[in-house]
Amino acid sequence: MRHSKLTLSMLFGFLFTGWAFAQTAEYTMDGMTFGMPEAVVFTEDYDGPPVVGEYVTLLPNLKPLDYEGNKHHEVRIDILVQEIEVAEGVRYRAWTFGGTVPGPVLHVKEGDRITFTMKNRSDEEVTITEPSKGGSPFMQQVAENTYQKNKSAIMPMPHSMDFHAGTVAKDDKWRTIGPGESIKFDWIANYAGSYIYHCGTPSVLMHTAMGQHGVVVVSPKDGYPTDYEVDREYVIVQSEYYLERGPGELYQYDFEGASNRQPSHVVFNGHQTIMHDQPLKANAGERVRFHFSNNGPSGTSSFHVIGGIFDRVWLEGHPFNEMRGMQTVLVGASGSATLDMIVPEEGKYILIDHEFADAELGATGTLKAGPRQKK
Repeated sequence: MRHSKLTLSMLFGFLFTGWAFAQTAEYTMDGMTFGMPEAVVFTEDYDGPPVVGEYVTLLPNLKPLDYEGNKHHEVRIDILVQEIEVAEGVRYRAWTFGGTVPGPVLHVKEGDRITFTMKNRSDEEVTITEPSKGGSPFMQQVAENTYQKNKSAIMPMPHSMDFHAGTVAKDDKWRTIGPGESIKFDWIANYAGSYIYHCGTPSVLMHTAMGQHGVVVVSPKDGYPTDYEVDREYVIVQSEYYLERGPGELYQYDFEGASNRQPSHVVFNGHQTIMHDQPLKANAGERVRFHFSNNGPSGTSSFHVIGGIFDRVWLEGHPFNEMRGMQTVLVGASGSATLDMIVPEEGKYILIDHEFADAELGATGTLKAGPRQKK
């Protein structure tokens, strides 16, 4: 009898310990935090701004981090269908995060916590080209720069979110949600660098090529050694479109082209000419920093600036991965680099994928440098 009581007591203790562990699964290792709460899938009547967050911007903008220590960010990026232009005369119905291709840039600091909410609004028309109150810098920047000439559209589809910057279980946080559903989860920016995010719902190739990708820039908690010298900072995303003319005026996804890695367009920041028509700006003698991400989905990039040398390069954006004096930086699909360049003199500098087949499909841009300014 005594043995029976002891066994029951032990069993109860084991059950209680297991329950307590499940409730306090968060833990730290090597100064990083893991073990996030389970994601929540729910329905909501939300019809507000599709992008919400203080440090969320439209390419090539990057909002400076103006806080010390770690911050808890509340971020929303909803899924929308938008008819957009990717080159002159080329329009298609894109699957998007927040309404643009690529999606918004999120800037956080190493160690920050992000509480992320996303609603699949692919079954409703959402206009993003009008200023929204209570949204984000992104919403205002879109309203001021409608280069992709957005028109709202509907194409109900299941989607998901995969943040490469997050260290979590994909079957929980990156789970697929249907039209009208929302998902909410936490993740910690444990590693510094620049990271792609994309839809992880099969076919991942199709969802990414249709426009569902963007970038998170995680600044190192101790910074880069040249931070105090940087005058301007830009984010550049290279990506591919696989499009063919559809039965009407719109283009459509080219399954065969995507499967055979034969893009119709390879572009910087979502449009074939945007970085020439709206060039990046600097002055001679300035140190310019590029956060470059090759979002693919399938191609590589040999990123180069004609007339410039990358003074400092941090592969993947991590401060330990430093190289110097690089003419060209090879970046694979989903890879990235943070690059400093000193602008030599006044003039135009062409940003280019030195894999010239891609350059001829549109992977080029311009940095326009003014005269040296006295400091």
